Amino acid sequence: MVVCCKGSALSRLWKSKDQQVQQLKHYQPQNSKGGGNWRKIFLFLGILLGVLVSIWIFLSMKANIIARRKETLENMCDERARMLQDQFNVSMNHVHALAILVSTFHHGKNPSAIDQKTFAEYTARTAFERPLMNGVAYALKVLHSQREEFERQHGWKIKKMETEDQSPVQDDYTPEKLDPSPDQDEYAPVIFSQETVSHIVSIDMMSGKEDRDNILRARASGKGVLTSPFNLLKSNHLGVVLTFAVYDADLPPNPTPEERIEATVGYLGASFDVPSLVEKLLHQLASKQTIVVNVYDTTNSSAPIMMYGPDVTGAGEIHISNVDFGDPLRKHEMHCRFKHEPPLPWSAITTSLGVAVIVLLVGHIFYAALNRIEKVEDDYREMRELKVRAEAADVAKSQFLATVSHEIRTPMNGVLGMLQMLMDTELDATQQDFAMTAQASGKALIALINEVLDQAKIESGRLELEAVPFDVRDVLDNVLSLFSDKSQGKGIEITSDEPVLHIYFFAAVNSDAYIPLIRINLDRQLWTILDKFTEEGHIFVSVHLVEEVKCSCDFSNRVIIDSEDGTNMSYNTLSGFHIVDRWKSWENFRMFKFSTEASDAVNLLVTVEDTGVGIPQDAQSRIFTPFMQADSSTSRTYGGTGIGLSISKCLVDLMGGEIGFVSKPGIGSTFSFTAVFQEGRKNLGDMKRHHPDPPVSDFQGMRGLVVDGRSIRAEVTKHHLQRLGIHADTALNSKSAVSGILEACNLSGAGHLDAVLVDKEAWGEGSGLAFPSLLAELRQNGIMKPQENLPKMFLLATSLSPIEVDDFKSAGYTDTMMKPLRPSMIAACLRKALGVGNKRQREKGQAMALQSLLSGKQILVVDDNAVNRKVAAGALKKYGAEVTCADCGKAAIQMLQPPHKFDACFMDIQMPEMDGFEATRQIRSMETKVSELIKSGEASSEMYGNVAHWHIPILAMTADVIQATYEECIRCGMDDYVSKPFEEEQIYSAVAHFFESGTVDSVS
Repeated sequence: MVVCCKGSALSRLWKSKDQQVQQLKHYQPQNSKGGGNWRKIFLFLGILLGVLVSIWIFLSMKANIIARRKETLENMCDERARMLQDQFNVSMNHVHALAILVSTFHHGKNPSAIDQKTFAEYTARTAFERPLMNGVAYALKVLHSQREEFERQHGWKIKKMETEDQSPVQDDYTPEKLDPSPDQDEYAPVIFSQETVSHIVSIDMMSGKEDRDNILRARASGKGVLTSPFNLLKSNHLGVVLTFAVYDADLPPNPTPEERIEATVGYLGASFDVPSLVEKLLHQLASKQTIVVNVYDTTNSSAPIMMYGPDVTGAGEIHISNVDFGDPLRKHEMHCRFKHEPPLPWSAITTSLGVAVIVLLVGHIFYAALNRIEKVEDDYREMRELKVRAEAADVAKSQFLATVSHEIRTPMNGVLGMLQMLMDTELDATQQDFAMTAQASGKALIALINEVLDQAKIESGRLELEAVPFDVRDVLDNVLSLFSDKSQGKGIEITSDEPVLHIYFFAAVNSDAYIPLIRINLDRQLWTILDKFTEEGHIFVSVHLVEEVKCSCDFSNRVIIDSEDGTNMSYNTLSGFHIVDRWKSWENFRMFKFSTEASDAVNLLVTVEDTGVGIPQDAQSRIFTPFMQADSSTSRTYGGTGIGLSISKCLVDLMGGEIGFVSKPGIGSTFSFTAVFQEGRKNLGDMKRHHPDPPVSDFQGMRGLVVDGRSIRAEVTKHHLQRLGIHADTALNSKSAVSGILEACNLSGAGHLDAVLVDKEAWGEGSGLAFPSLLAELRQNGIMKPQENLPKMFLLATSLSPIEVDDFKSAGYTDTMMKPLRPSMIAACLRKALGVGNKRQREKGQAMALQSLLSGKQILVVDDNAVNRKVAAGALKKYGAEVTCADCGKAAIQMLQPPHKFDACFMDIQMPEMDGFEATRQIRSMETKVSELIKSGEASSEMYGNVAHWHIPILAMTADVIQATYEECIRCGMDDYVSKPFEEEQIYSAVAHFFESGTVDSVS
């Protein structure tokens, strides 16, 4: 009834969700808001216009700055080009004048008034007039017929240039080593030279290609001509040669080129070292470092020759100035660019920003005024919006609670399903204990699921509390039994210790419908730790009195810290793995700092220690925040909603306690919480009802020995034996264990040893199997008494394979006890081995009504969870159905494509890739198409199994218990709804509608 009421309430919230969302979506402000909106629009447009004006100011000022910079570059470049051109023209005039001088004083006088010494001295003294020249020389025109006479007069041979293209000669160049000039019609040997180029005397200028072309053009044109840039002789610098023809006095006033050639008597040449010349010019200017200058010979525009300047380019734009060196055939350009990047246009930036700031300030003033005018309307509208959002949030909260209910019901389905399957088998003593524990756990889970939606009461502070008696030991035993399968599957040690609680019977503050809140806390923490975050090692749950922990240093060191220093901690823990210092998880609790005055209050400290992955340091501050996880990415390794610890903290607060933790990544975590209880009355009725430990009368007077190399684990096992009334001792090594057994074998009566419990990994892997062999050797050596005096030996293990069970039994063990240990399980095992007590027989029944309905029916079960598939299949097979399983919606669509053999389908709703709703829609679509084909005659019913109308009954399986989910199932084409876990009455009610006739068509 409670479930129905709460489901109905959630259903109403769910149905109102669309209305509330639509109300928020379509909510419109009142008409009075229109004027304010227009005012804001105009204000926005004004601000936008002001910002655009500031941008325009910035762009225009920047463009002006760039234009001024460009103009500056043009002026600087043109100035340098003009200066270079003027100085070159001056130098050219001096060379022309020198040519006239040679013509007058050398060729016009007989004998000549000029010799090499006079020429060298004159050119040296007048070098300042030619600052751009590297040197001058005069070459005489000599015909081939005059060569022999010429060489005899001068006393040297006419030499040929080293290479035809005038490659630079070596530093050790000497004219004497050059070859004589080959025979040709005409020669131009150098007879006079400036001292700086004296090494070219006797060299035939006609033997070089560039100089030959220059000479031929100069004498034909009568003007100064330039060569293309080339590496000068000796200096290895890039330069050009200026050549003037020297004519005799008989040249007519306006001679033709032929007359000029005929009147030519020699050639005056001047070499220009272009890099040096341009560098001298730039040194004369103060701003020479501001721009980068490159001089190019662009006679061949497709392949310009760089005569001066660096290879690296400057920043910004480039300006080109033409340079006229007096030779119309050759073209030269000067390229200029700024050396550095242009500075930021600060004036434009500051001006535009100033305008923008003024505009924004004015806009802010107007905006504040508009907001003041509209304050009343805005407040009213905000109240309306908040109201609608609060209603939508309430719907979202209800959906969240439904999701939580689903997440808890899913594992509950596996628990109760496996319980029912277990109850239908023959049970031995150990299995009887398992069944009893599972039955009690199932009932507790049902109570939890039916009331899980009361989480809303916790958050709203309306949870009603009352005192309900319970026994802490029973709570711990029940909690650990829930996770026995999980821990055994992973091989993880999980156990509890409550050494100071065996004399107390407590009353817990609790809701009437809930199991004790202390158990809820443990359930939440242990499920998360074991299922997600612990792959090896152990989980250790301990419960102590706060006063006991505060006052006993010895107890704290033994149980909590385990090791005084960190060096041996990995050897003194439950599993041998390293652990964190547990005391740090509660060191800041108020209960440990202040004394409690209430005499009837009992303060408990519950600690859960694990050796899992730990919590990253950056995530520890938000670990108790709802919906927050250590890894919040979509690809995280561990799933979940992120609310478990937040709910645990809320429950601890309700019990007047505190919760804390300590964690180190890669080592593990320890969570601790305190709770305040009252000591209950220890009357006989309460003890019978809440203390279901096996009767100790069956084991009174018995003695047991616990053999385990880890002292903590041995103490826990010893404590469980003592709860049964068995006097137990511990042996931490094989020598003391053998000694204890030998001593007990020699005694009788009270000193006799009844049972020996040996841990599978007492001193390491395989040590448990080897222990019986020690006793076998002693028996062979005659040290041990006959076999009947040996105590029964039991193996304690976290996980065992069937092969290992056979090996241990053949080694001499009477039976095995699987961890986590519980008194009921130990008692059942001892009763079976020692022959004490009676074995309760259970009768198995069968629901005949369901048997008649489901027998022989083909059922398809679709669920992505393997446990749920197994449970559903087992529940249906129990009643005679033939079950086929599919793990996803796509597989179900393939299997239910007509024709098929199935009579019904149980479809899970929440599945990855394709959920049950979408899979059902596609199945119904396929069935509709096939039925229409058959009805229209396009296909025969024989093609589809002789079925005219295809419609397989599909029953939804889900853990949701709200009405909205049921309505969605019907809308998508499902026929009914089955909630998890399955109950016999529920299954019957669902399938009776389809199968009660006894002969029902499989799909119609």
